[in-house]
Amino acid sequence: MPKVLVSDKLSPTAVEIFKQNGVEVDYLPDVGKDKEKLHQIIGDYDGLAIRSATKVTAKILKAATKLKVIGRAGIGVDNIDIPAATAKGAIVMNTPFGNSITTAEHAISLMLALARQIPEADTSTRASKWEKSRFMGVEVTAKTLGLIGAGNIGSIVADRAQGLKMKVIAFDPFLTPERAEDIGVEKVELDDLLARADFISLHTPLLDATRNIISREAIAKMKGGVRIVNCARGGLIDEEALKDALESGKVAGAALDVYATEPAKEHPIFNAPNVICTPHLGASTSEAQENVAIQVAQQISAYLMSGEITHALNVPSISAEEAPRLTPFVNLSEMLGSFAGQLTETAISGIRIEYEGDVSSLNTKPMTAAAITGVLKPLLGDVNMVSAPALAKDRGINIEVVNREQQGAYENYIRLTITSETQERSVAGTVFAGGKARIIQVKGINMEAELTKNMLYITNVDRPGFIGRLGSLLGDLDVNIASFSLGRKEEGSDAISLISVDADMSKEQIVKVKQLEGVIIAKALRF
Repeated sequence: MPKVLVSDKLSPTAVEIFKQNGVEVDYLPDVGKDKEKLHQIIGDYDGLAIRSATKVTAKILKAATKLKVIGRAGIGVDNIDIPAATAKGAIVMNTPFGNSITTAEHAISLMLALARQIPEADTSTRASKWEKSRFMGVEVTAKTLGLIGAGNIGSIVADRAQGLKMKVIAFDPFLTPERAEDIGVEKVELDDLLARADFISLHTPLLDATRNIISREAIAKMKGGVRIVNCARGGLIDEEALKDALESGKVAGAALDVYATEPAKEHPIFNAPNVICTPHLGASTSEAQENVAIQVAQQISAYLMSGEITHALNVPSISAEEAPRLTPFVNLSEMLGSFAGQLTETAISGIRIEYEGDVSSLNTKPMTAAAITGVLKPLLGDVNMVSAPALAKDRGINIEVVNREQQGAYENYIRLTITSETQERSVAGTVFAGGKARIIQVKGINMEAELTKNMLYITNVDRPGFIGRLGSLLGDLDVNIASFSLGRKEEGSDAISLISVDADMSKEQIVKVKQLEGVIIAKALRF
C-alpha cells in the first residue's frame, strides 16, 4: 500500500480521500515547518502533499528515497526544487484552477474597500473620532477598470466588475479580439490602459517581461488619482515608486495582497497614506482551501494507484511503453513552441502543429500539449502540459493538428505555426539519431541548428560584411559564440542567424545588437 505524508494543514476531507482510494496517509501538519524532522521521516513515503509552508529542497529530496510524487495544494511551486525533484524521478503536481474565484473576489473586495476607504474609516470610528467628512470616497459605477492580465482570474474579475457597471479594459499580449469580445472587455495597449484607467488590477504572472510592470515611468503615465490593486504576484510593482506616488497624491490609493519579499514585515509602504495591506489572502477562503485540498488528494491517489498523471509540472502524460520513442519528440515540440512563443509579442489567434512521417502515427497528444506549453510559458509562466490546452481554449486560441505521411527529405519532422494579429510565423524541427533535436526551418528558411540554453536570434538584410560586423560586435560585448547557424531565402533578401552563446545576454547587449546596420530583429532566447 502506498504511503503519503501530509506535512501542511489540509482539509480533513483530503485525508479521507486518500484512505478511500487505498492510500495510507499520515497527517502531520506541523512537520513541514520542522526541516530536521521532515528530513528524518521523508524516506518512508511514496507521496508528499503540501501547501506553502513545507520547503521541498534538494536536501529533503536526497533523503526521500521512496518519493514518487509531490502534490502542491495551490498553484505556486516556489517552495519546491523542481529540477531536483525531476532528477530524483518525483513528479510535481499542482492545482492551478482551485483558487481562481477566491482570488478574483479578493481583488474586487480590495477595490471596493479602497474606493470607500473602509479600513481607515473603521479604525477612525473605533477611536471615537466620527470623521465623516474626512472619508469622502468614490463610486465604482461608470469608472474604468484596467486589467493587466486577462487570463482565468482576470476574466472573472472582469465579469464581476461588469456587474458593478464598470467599463473594463485589458492589456494582455495573449488576449485575442474574439476572446476580448467574449468576456466583454476592450483590448488595449499598456500605455493606453495606464492613461485611461481609474482603477488598475494586476492578474499576470511574475516574469522578466512583467517584473516592475508598474514602474516609476508607468505611474507617470497614469491618471492623477488612480487606484491600484495587486492580488497577483509581488514584484509586479516597484514598491518604492508606489510609495512615492501615494505620498505625492498621484496615486489616490493602493491595495496590496502580495509583496516583493514575503512575509512582509515592517514594510515601508505600510506607512504610506491610503494603502490597504493584506497578508497574501487571495486564496484564503474555506471553499478554496477545500477545493485545492480535495484536488491534490485525488491527483496523488490517482497517480499512486493507477499511474494517472494530472496537472504535472515536470513530466508529460506518457505510458512506459511509449516513453523511449515519444520523449525526444515531446522535448522537440516544447522547444519549437518556446522558440515561436518567445518571438511572438502580439495576441495569438491560432497554433497549427504538423506531424509528418512516422511521428504522425505516434501518440501526438502529449507532443501537442508540450508545443502549446512552450508557446504559452514565456508570457504566462505557470503553465504545464495539462493546463496549457485549457488555457489556450480559454483565451480563444484555435489549435489545429495535422498528421500526414512523409513528403520531404526528413523521415520525421514537426512544424509549428503561430498566427498572431500581425503575422504568421513557423518553425520546424526533427529528431536525429540518439534523440538529438534540431531546428531545420524558420519562417520558411532552411537551416540546421541545435537549441541550447542561451541563444541569439537575428533577422537581417542579407548584405556582404554583416556576419563579420556581428562577430566583431559580439566580441566587443564579451559575448562568446558556441555555434553559429544561418540561412536565407535568396540573395539580397532576409536572412536569419541562430547563435548559441555561453551566457544569457543582457538587455543592454541586445540593444547594441539591434543598432547594428542591417539588423531587423534581435532577441535573446532561453531554453
